[in-house]
Amino acid sequence: MIKVHLRLLIFMCSVSLFAQDYFPSNSGVIANNSNYTAFTNATIHVSPTEVINNGTLLIKKGKVVKVGTAVNLPKNTTKIDLSGKTIYPSFIDIYTTFGVTTPKRGGNGPQYGPSRSGYYWNDHVMPEQDVLASFTYDAKSATELHKLGFGVVNTHMPDGIVRGTGALIALNNNADNAMRVVDGQTTQHLSFRKSVRSRQSYPSSIMGSMALLRQMYSDAKWYEAGHVNTKDLSLEALNKNKNLLQIFDAGSRANVMRADKVGDAFNIQYTIVAGGDEYERIEDIKATNATLILPINFKLAYNVEDPFLANTLSLSDMRSWNQQPHNPRLLAENGIPFALTTHDLKSNKSFTSNLLKAIKHGLSKQKALEALTTIPAALLGKSEVLGTLQTGSYANFLITDGDIFEKKTKLFENWVQGTPHVISNMQTKNIDGDYTFKLKGNDYNLKISSSTAKPKAKIEQKDKSLGAKLSYNDQWVNLTFKTADTTNTEFIRIVANTSAINTLNGKALLPNGSELPFVAHKKTAEKEERKEDRKNNKSADDSSFMAPITYPNIAYGFTEQPKQETLLFKNATVWTNESEGILEQTDILIKDGKISKIGKDLSARNAKVIDATGKHITAGIIDEHSHIAAASINEGGQNSSAEVTIEDVINDDDINIYRNLAGGVTSIQILHGSANPIGGRSAIIKLKWGEAADDLIYDNSPKFIKFALGENVKQSRSRTNSRFPQSRMGVEQVFVDYFTRAKAYDELKKSGIPYRYDAEMETLAEILNGERFISCHSYVQSEINMLMKVAEQFDFKVNTFTHILEGYKVADKMKAHGAGGSTFSDWWAYKYEVNDAIPYNAAIMHNAGVTVAINSDDAEMSRRLNQEAAKSIKYGGVSEEEAWKFVTLNPAKLLHLDDRVGSLKVGKDADVVLWSEHPLSIYAKAEKTIIEGVTYFDLERDKQMRESIKKEKSELTNLMLQEKNKGLKTQPVKKKEEKLMHCDTMDADQHEHQH
Repeated sequence: MIKVHLRLLIFMCSVSLFAQDYFPSNSGVIANNSNYTAFTNATIHVSPTEVINNGTLLIKKGKVVKVGTAVNLPKNTTKIDLSGKTIYPSFIDIYTTFGVTTPKRGGNGPQYGPSRSGYYWNDHVMPEQDVLASFTYDAKSATELHKLGFGVVNTHMPDGIVRGTGALIALNNNADNAMRVVDGQTTQHLSFRKSVRSRQSYPSSIMGSMALLRQMYSDAKWYEAGHVNTKDLSLEALNKNKNLLQIFDAGSRANVMRADKVGDAFNIQYTIVAGGDEYERIEDIKATNATLILPINFKLAYNVEDPFLANTLSLSDMRSWNQQPHNPRLLAENGIPFALTTHDLKSNKSFTSNLLKAIKHGLSKQKALEALTTIPAALLGKSEVLGTLQTGSYANFLITDGDIFEKKTKLFENWVQGTPHVISNMQTKNIDGDYTFKLKGNDYNLKISSSTAKPKAKIEQKDKSLGAKLSYNDQWVNLTFKTADTTNTEFIRIVANTSAINTLNGKALLPNGSELPFVAHKKTAEKEERKEDRKNNKSADDSSFMAPITYPNIAYGFTEQPKQETLLFKNATVWTNESEGILEQTDILIKDGKISKIGKDLSARNAKVIDATGKHITAGIIDEHSHIAAASINEGGQNSSAEVTIEDVINDDDINIYRNLAGGVTSIQILHGSANPIGGRSAIIKLKWGEAADDLIYDNSPKFIKFALGENVKQSRSRTNSRFPQSRMGVEQVFVDYFTRAKAYDELKKSGIPYRYDAEMETLAEILNGERFISCHSYVQSEINMLMKVAEQFDFKVNTFTHILEGYKVADKMKAHGAGGSTFSDWWAYKYEVNDAIPYNAAIMHNAGVTVAINSDDAEMSRRLNQEAAKSIKYGGVSEEEAWKFVTLNPAKLLHLDDRVGSLKVGKDADVVLWSEHPLSIYAKAEKTIIEGVTYFDLERDKQMRESIKKEKSELTNLMLQEKNKGLKTQPVKKKEEKLMHCDTMDADQHEHQH
């Protein structure tokens, strides 16, 4: 490892790469070589689109002087004949951590404030971080990258949400330290992941990271305008770096969309590090207009020899193995630019094999070369000097014996800044392999590895390894090894010629000075070649088969999104939830996504007629309190997280969306969790299975936020138990303090005086102004009373108390305040503050005039809310119609959506369910669940999909078995536990956010 002098490197950033002769060097006398070197008679790929046959490449002082077929060579030119050889520009990896050691994790326990002064208030924002401050050139790693074809890498510190600047490093093992730094500040790096060095708790989720980034950009603009008297080194660096290439490490298709969403809000076009699953939503990825940095870390096939384990594999895991190698092709075909990277590979050695796999799956060689040369060069603003071999470019090039994207092609040399790095000897042919030979009646096995910079040999006699040394040059092998005689240390020397195919011919010099003829034969060369061919040339079916991409790309996804239809249901029992009540033998017409008509003997042109005789039609079920379909639930890093929103983390491929549709659910409110008194903003969505995340959100969606009371927010069960508040008194004080601040903020905003935008205060001000509604996690009557009093003190109302298991004690006060109650049907005693819960709660609140809903807070219960509603008939004697409203019209009222959904009324959205039986019966099945005239769940179609899934899994299993039989690597099947989220789920996004 060669330590780079930081001051020298930073100074070098602004000077020409080769105008450095006046810098001192400790490496001895340096000759200022002004001679030319010409590489003649080669096939030269000047760029991915320009190839010169029988051409000449002329270089001097590390730069390309000229390239062409008729190049005049100066007198002081050294010629290198490359007849039969090919030259390519060296590759560029724009996203690495080359030469950088990730810092170690800080201490244990949470930290709620920053640990630094003079910098931004959040430790995880470090735009001032300069990668060169912790950079050490790693010649060994550079050599490994040389073998893959890389000549230049962009490196950065992979730590923090804002990670600071990256630098462009030439992989020149023979240069001094300063020369290697092509550019010391090329990029600014961002991610959703916190720094490991700080214990600052906020943010603890992706939605928290997104909110932090938004606030940071707003603060930077405010700072740049001169409104801040104190110095903030982080914001100064952020503003200074804003003209650099902005690289965002997303790591998945969903996070690509989230990163782009943050960038769009501030007119920033990120270059985004992808995850390899972009093919799942290719049109959405294209719409970002982002250039991607694409890892090619393809999954290994699973070892499915054990049928039981094979059955535990999800279809999505099987598909991702099959579909990932097609991702580069699909991106290219859809005009989405990308650069390839070694990032995310467990071993860089798999880069070449994965690249060849991508090409085998349809990525063109031209696009592959662009992704490794011209695209990264253009992104870095270095097209004039990197990525091609045009005049003036750096002399960074590869010498091969043919097409670099063919498996059998050998890379001989990788020239960086005009300096050669030898991978294998150009003057020798490949003699790698296993050989056998005899000497004086003894049998020997010889294994040669000649394709490395230092050829190696291993000799065995009767399974005993003999020390051996090998040199190989100009078709001659010199081999020295010890004899098997343990009493004397004696050596045999062999000199052999390699001109014959699969044979070494020469002589052996024995310890006694005598000579013997020597012949070594390559072992079963023919058989090995056939085996290699079989391994690397799968049948056309194997390489071309791609499992269908569905929406979403998991089991039960649609190959084509279902379309809106005109539907006429005949002779149904229709539960209107309106003054008409329940209508027998009635028709209902759905047209243009709306309920068009309700009545008897209806008809309509071009309508799809469905006989609903003996069946029931209702409005779709609405779940006021759900935690499905989100990548994270809690942002618990602070006692208020009003700035975060669940809309940022909707998970559109959560199978629970489909399962809820199968239970007749059409709309849900995804609430933030109960980690803090003031939680995050909610997302109200329709369960449009297969649509992208943002398309699930209600148009003109009502604004809601989650508040919480009780054990969770005061951390009764927390091990750390260190964040304020620690008591129910403290919870009240949090509300009073924050609303006092919000009131002052709102008054300042309305005054016209310039003010610093604060997303948290903006949200709380919306509550004060009646523009945002509170859904509050609550149990105990004293706290329910407390929050209503706080609300009345600041002149607003609590919209909904959710859970509210002691609501029956304060129903009269809730009615007077104007609060609704969204409760469980019969949950109690699962923790201390629920001890007084009773199953009559819903009925008592309802009878007191409170608008009551039954919610789930649970992915399992949400599929059976029709049965949960029925429990209120047993416990409290609520009528069937009123009980049904508990899961349809009443939650719609609580969510301020009752003008659109919740009942069957002409003009409302056609969110309806066709039930096989009475909807409150335990035997009732949702036969069709329809949202805005689109049938998202159909019981008959579900049966067909189950058969299709079985067939597809069988096909993919057979393909995986073929991989195993060909001797290719596989991975074991690991059983995955499905994690269901609740109010107190704190590690919901662990798979993509935590370290």
